[in-house]
Amino acid sequence: MSQARKLVIVESPTKARKIQSYLGDDYEVEASVGHIRDLPQPKDLPTEMKKGPYGKFAVDVDNGFDPYYVVHADKKKKVSELKKALKDADELFLATDEDREGEAIAWHLIQELKPKVPVKRMVFHEITRDAILRALENTRELDQDLVDAQETRRILDRLYGYEVSPVLWRKVRQGLSAGRVQSVATRLVVERERERMAFVPADYWDVAGTFAVADDGQPSFRARLTQLAGDKVASGRDFDDRGRLKVRTGVVQLDEATANAVVAGLEAADFSVRSLETKPYTRRPAAPFTTSTMQQEAGRKLRMSSRQAMRTAQALYENGYITYMRTDSPSLSKEATDAARRQAAELYGPEYVPGAPRLYQSKSKGAQEAHEAIRPAGDSFRTPAQVAGELSGDQFRLYELIWKRTVASQMADAKGSTASVRLGAVVVGGPRDGQEAVFSASGTVITFRGFLAAYEEGADADSESESAAAAKETRLPTMAEGDALTGTDLAADGHSTTPPARYTEASLVKALEERGIGRPSTYAATISTIQDRGYVITRGQALVPTWLAFAVVRLLEEHFDRLVDYDFTATMEADLDQIAAGSRERVAWLKEFYFGEAPGNLGTSDQLGVDSDGGGLRALVENLGEIDAAAINSVDIGEGIRVRVGRYGPYVEDLAAEVEEGKNPPRASVPDDVAPDELTVERARELLAAGADDGRVLGVHPETGNPVVAKNGRYGPYVTEQLPEPDLDPDLSAAAKKRALAALPKPRTASLLKTQSLDSVTLEDALQLMSLPRVVGVDPESGDEITAQNGRYGPYLKKGTDSRTLPTEEAIFTVTLDEALEIYKQPKRGRGRTATPPLRELGDDPNSGKPIQVKDGRFGPYVTDGETNRTLPRDLTPETVTAERAIELLAEKRAQGPAKKRTTRSTAAKKPAAKTAAKKPATKKASSAKK
Repeated sequence: MSQARKLVIVESPTKARKIQSYLGDDYEVEASVGHIRDLPQPKDLPTEMKKGPYGKFAVDVDNGFDPYYVVHADKKKKVSELKKALKDADELFLATDEDREGEAIAWHLIQELKPKVPVKRMVFHEITRDAILRALENTRELDQDLVDAQETRRILDRLYGYEVSPVLWRKVRQGLSAGRVQSVATRLVVERERERMAFVPADYWDVAGTFAVADDGQPSFRARLTQLAGDKVASGRDFDDRGRLKVRTGVVQLDEATANAVVAGLEAADFSVRSLETKPYTRRPAAPFTTSTMQQEAGRKLRMSSRQAMRTAQALYENGYITYMRTDSPSLSKEATDAARRQAAELYGPEYVPGAPRLYQSKSKGAQEAHEAIRPAGDSFRTPAQVAGELSGDQFRLYELIWKRTVASQMADAKGSTASVRLGAVVVGGPRDGQEAVFSASGTVITFRGFLAAYEEGADADSESESAAAAKETRLPTMAEGDALTGTDLAADGHSTTPPARYTEASLVKALEERGIGRPSTYAATISTIQDRGYVITRGQALVPTWLAFAVVRLLEEHFDRLVDYDFTATMEADLDQIAAGSRERVAWLKEFYFGEAPGNLGTSDQLGVDSDGGGLRALVENLGEIDAAAINSVDIGEGIRVRVGRYGPYVEDLAAEVEEGKNPPRASVPDDVAPDELTVERARELLAAGADDGRVLGVHPETGNPVVAKNGRYGPYVTEQLPEPDLDPDLSAAAKKRALAALPKPRTASLLKTQSLDSVTLEDALQLMSLPRVVGVDPESGDEITAQNGRYGPYLKKGTDSRTLPTEEAIFTVTLDEALEIYKQPKRGRGRTATPPLRELGDDPNSGKPIQVKDGRFGPYVTDGETNRTLPRDLTPETVTAERAIELLAEKRAQGPAKKRTTRSTAAKKPAAKTAAKKPATKKASSAKK
């Protein structure tokens, strides 16, 4: 009989492997690989439940919002393995993450495994030997309030999504989704684009020059004209978004003529110092990282997306390099504070460490996730140089950033002085003759760098951080009031005001956190969702909303205004935090959110309900009334032109154009690379003109006698054969006419090659393109015909259902049968691409006995043993992945089993017994969790 051992369950195999190395043979550490169960989609419920109270949401809203959980299909094997391991254990430690999500995973494990041995909750915020051993000695009970809070969020998101999303399907497009945080995030991005679309630029001029004192040993400096005849000279910040001066009196807006006249009138002027002010400069270090600030800074400094930053941080945490990366708190433990101060003194000198430790508190009202900032793990920190041999790529860069920020947070202030000088002269001649022109300049001299020796916080593109600007040293010469100055290089320069900067991932995360919307730990997933749904695209680092997002946001604003109201969403978040703290009852809260305010309810937020009359979500959806889909999907851009969001993408139409009765107005597709704020009336007219263009006639098809034209389309330039207008019976019904048109032969059409253009393509080129696909020959083994074709993703060969990429477009017309057969001999890779040599070889896999290789695939680098493929996580690169990690990745992939096929859906529905068993714990959630 085997000796009983203690079973420890964590979420990830990496975390399990690390903790196992600290605990020894008396402990068995297993990974649940995330959540083991969740709410199923209603279509996957057992047949007998689909018409019952769980049929709509998998939640019984009429009986305490009771959820129905099922084990994920790909986790059934894992659950069986955990149950088997539990049989040989005399104690169970649940060591999932210490936030709400981790607490919920632990609760679901208890409900599903039904342990008969003592259960202890083990929490820690870093994976080091000391932290794990301390956690074993200081276990606690499961926190039912955290479980309730997480379950409430899950149910709330299910109600929100399943009630609102179908409205989007009916009125905008199938497959869209709405969500508590994602819809508000989308609205923020759309509102910024609306501001850009409404923005009216203002033109203004200024004058600048180079000035110097009499002492040649002193530096010269640049100064800008700030005052003329006692009036302030307007700069960009003096204009509003409509291109008007914010203040009409005491401000002068220079035009080109006036600016040049000032320059001419100051050519021989005598400049002197009018005033000089010097004041001390002090700058404090930024607080240690929270989840939000880490995502922001990784975006600014490392150009990482929020998702990439979180994945990299997760890997660093699980491998024991940093503390837990989901936290709202910027505070450091005493041990971490001492470590940072000690390291700062060792590396930079004792004078760089202040006399007392710096203490930081969260500015976020709902800070609650973990209890310490993100920092290097351990009671003494390893420097970047010390981990350089173990980390590389994104992991090293992020660790270095976290280390610098943590150490700098305990260093002394940066010290220096800031000088501001005003200098002037009298304009001689011209329309401004006799007026005084005043120039201004400022400079900062850092006398003690303090924390800047280790780290300086980044800023967003649209940020006007005075401290950041001041930190850039600009030394002014020594001078005093009344000193003479010489002015050279005086020049006038024209400017235009610019619209508000689009959100980046970093600035969107900052905006969400400042408004109290969502939780920083979910921001990466939220941004990924709005990108995956097609609401937002990325241009460089900027987040650009699509026209689809405009339609979705307009519908939500007009019919679900409270659900996308920033304050209401933040209040809901605060309520959920109160549930986590045990000060609000979750069922009453959900009841008011869904059914509306009623006597006896505790209240959603001590304000009104989901609508302005205090009603709930269900009543709001049931009483929506008529929604004008055409209006929702339209955006007017001026002069009778509007954008419409159609089934096949956005298009413009000219409602002011005269058309025959029953005919559609002129229309043209909007290219994907035209951002909403770039679609002006002029640009729309260009698209309409191009759409109305019948194309350039290249000649006549020698076989049919029909004209061949080259023209532009939604997917780019193409050539087509123009067929004669069909002669249909005018008495046909609309349906019969549609069927008759569908039965007519289709014109031969082909996209131009990348090397061709509309201006240069010839009739010979067009005939060659329209002759595709070209028959290359017949495979002598299979008898299948091989053709060469040009597709949306480039040139390729096709044999039956097997396609392979061709190296060039020209190969479509030149590839021989022998060459094609040789291509088909190569292993297939990705979208018809042939295999390339592996990037690395990592030895044999112990499970399959086959060699493990690192290869480059369509979705990025991956590891494979020839049977199982696994894409490398974002935190790994082909150069850094080890043989041990590759074996683990392949094992994880095998454990997931084959993807569930659609044809098995009906079979799975015939097994209610297994799923009914999953229901039992849910009905006894409170009692079972407290045992």
